Amino acid sequence: MKKNSSSQINIRVKKALYKLISISIIFMMSGCWGQKKAKKIYAENVKNAPFDAIIVPGIPYNGKHWDDVMMIRVYWAKYLYDQGIAKHIIFSGSAVYTQYYESEIMSKYAVALGIPEGVVYSDTLAEHSTENVYYSLLQAYDLGFEKMALATDPYQSYFMRNVFKKRKVKSLSYLPIDYKILESMAKPEPQIDPTSAIMEGFVPITDRESTTERWRGTLGKNVDFTKLK
Repeated sequence: MKKNSSSQINIRVKKALYKLISISIIFMMSGCWGQKKAKKIYAENVKNAPFDAIIVPGIPYNGKHWDDVMMIRVYWAKYLYDQGIAKHIIFSGSAVYTQYYESEIMSKYAVALGIPEGVVYSDTLAEHSTENVYYSLLQAYDLGFEKMALATDPYQSYFMRNVFKKRKVKSLSYLPIDYKILESMAKPEPQIDPTSAIMEGFVPITDRESTTERWRGTLGKNVDFTKLK
């Protein structure tokens, strides 16, 4: 007997959660946040809600289905919006490893899940994790937003917090993902038309930057932190 669509989605979500939890455990053993620490950080930061916007970093899209990690990040954004914790959502990500703008694909999924199109924004400049936050903050400032929060996986939250705390960025808080909440709210993948999110003349970053250059980008070596507040 074939499993129904709901069961298949739940199994897929659980696999994705286990993958993220496993990665988180590795980072935790290296001194990074585990789920217990992430929940504590979330509890401390959510007291400052509502946030003018949450920033959600992108994940490459293959043109057919969303990556499990992308699914989890979009659902987390939906949860934060539905709970009134976030007023707006800024998805961030250029066309980095595939021809699709990651932020625009995620925005399409968010709208397909019922989030109003008017509260969803896309940053198409970022090619590295630090740039996801950097360019989204600049966009938020231009929109007149003052209180922002990074909404992503615990290990990425940990890394970004270290980067931006050193620069004394006061406009940014952190709302790391709570996997248990996501597991309880799993829904099927909505249908989207990705064609309008294709970058013309796309060249993958692996053909444009060396491993060292990409790591420097991740560390924020390509941006001017003095523009942040």
